[in-house]
Amino acid sequence: MENQKYINDLSEIKKMMNRSSRFISLSGLAGVFAGCYALLGAFLAKIILVKNDLNLRLYPEGNIFKSGIDETMIQLFYLALAILILAVGTAVFLTTRKATKNGLQVWDATSKRLLINFFIPLISGGIFCLVFWQYALIGLIAPAMLIFYGLALIHASKFTFSDLKGLGYANLILGFAATQFMSFGLYFWALGFGLFHIIYGVWMYNKYDRNRPE
Repeated sequence: MENQKYINDLSEIKKMMNRSSRFISLSGLAGVFAGCYALLGAFLAKIILVKNDLNLRLYPEGNIFKSGIDETMIQLFYLALAILILAVGTAVFLTTRKATKNGLQVWDATSKRLLINFFIPLISGGIFCLVFWQYALIGLIAPAMLIFYGLALIHASKFTFSDLKGLGYANLILGFAATQFMSFGLYFWALGFGLFHIIYGVWMYNKYDRNRPE
């Protein structure tokens, strides 16, 4: 009995240390919603490309910026921005709700470190993609987004569930693969940001959230 008490005490201490060093309020459902938003965005992007008679023929072939491509890229930019706002907004709402129900803080030193490690690679990648846009290297934008997003997830995983690292490596590898098939960039983007997110979200929900208070 006494040994069991020590084991229980050690278990509680381990849980407290884990909570203090890792942000454990991420919701698996947020990943599912983000993936669904991304698939919807990819579908709408395909419609925009076909409507403007560009389809997926956007390669880095010198300085090919024409007014039609420029206008199309602006439409795609606003579409991507809308998807990002939806995904982030949903993640904030679900994470806040889960933390509140579990009696945990959302904004603390751990969540700050998580966001810093996540957004530094992500913002760097966003700027890098704008440079590709500037020089009309359109075919490299989707691969770069996947690569930098993967790096952001890998860095952020140190301060939350380690499962996030798997999603990061998957997007990183997919991004490098996409550099060799640039005419299919939209499909790679949909696979990484859409399907991978849904699979990851379902995995996280079943592992951490299902049958537990959110």
